[in-house]
Amino acid sequence: MFLRTESFNDFLKFYPVIAFIIAVHILLWLMMDVLSLPFAVEWKQLGVGNNYLISQGEYWRLITPIFLHAGLSHTLFNSFSLVLFGPALERMLGKTKFILAYLLAGIAGNIGTYAADPGAYYSHLGASGAIFGLFGIYAYMLFARKELLDQVSSQIIGVIIVLGLIMTFLQPNINVLGHLFGFIGGIALAPPLLRNIKPGYFR
Repeated sequence: MFLRTESFNDFLKFYPVIAFIIAVHILLWLMMDVLSLPFAVEWKQLGVGNNYLISQGEYWRLITPIFLHAGLSHTLFNSFSLVLFGPALERMLGKTKFILAYLLAGIAGNIGTYAADPGAYYSHLGASGAIFGLFGIYAYMLFARKELLDQVSSQIIGVIIVLGLIMTFLQPNINVLGHLFGFIGGIALAPPLLRNIKPGYFR
C-alpha cells in the first residue's frame, strides 16, 4: 500500500494529481527561494498565511499556503510524505475526490489556525495540514471502514498517525493547529468520500 515500486513514468501515469502537486512544490521553491525571481518573491509574500491579513479580507491566504514552503528541507519532507501516503488514496478516491480531500483538509487546517487568533500577525505556510488531512481519512478507515485496509496497512497507519501527532507537539516551528485541524478535516471528509468505496483497491 505504501511501497512505491513504479517507475518514474508509471508514477506520473498512475498518480497524476500527486505528481502535479509535487511539481508545483518544487517549481515554486526554485522560483522563490533559489532563483529569487522578483515576481515569485512577491507571490510568496502575497500567498503566505497570515491571520491579521486574512482578517482584513485577504481570504485567498486560506488556500495559497498549502503550496508554499519554507526552504528545501520543508519542500522535500512534505513532497516525500505525499509520495508515500497519497497514491493509495488517489487510486481509491479518483482524481476529483482526491483533489477535494487534499484542498479542503488544507483549508480546514488554515481556518483552524485563523480561528484560534484572528488578529494575530502570525504567518504560516506548508502542505502539512493537507497531508494530515490524508492521515485523517486513513484514521477514519482504521476505525470505521476497516474492510478497506489489510492488517499490515492498518498497523502501519496506526503507528504513522501516532508518531505524526506526537512529532507535531515536539518539533519546533510547527503550526500545531494547522496539523490538528487538517487531521480533523480529513476525518470529517472521509464518510462522504468513502461512501461508495468497496474493498479491493490494494490487492
